[in-house]
Amino acid sequence: MAPTIGPDYYKRGSIEVWDFIRDQGLNYHLGNAVKYISRAGHKDDAISDLSKAIHYLENEREFLRASSIRIQTELRAAARIDDFLFESSAEFDR
Repeated sequence: MAPTIGPDYYKRGSIEVWDFIRDQGLNYHLGNAVKYISRAGHKDDAISDLSKAIHYLENEREFLRASSIRIQTELRAAARIDDFLFESSAEFDR
């Protein structure tokens, strides 16, 4: 492994924070939340770092909510199309 250049507050423990984030396949927002949680109280004050982590978690939660709503809407539309096609094909069978 190449020598690390980052600050010590990201190197505590048996794995560096960015290696953990990569290993877990975390996206940008979740990775930043882990980063700020990991360094809480070791770089800036803990409250500031935890507030930043919460900011990223809230952003990810809102993205997931919006995505879920969009997917549900698309599924309902697809079900309506499917129902229409089924009803249309039934008319041809008559």
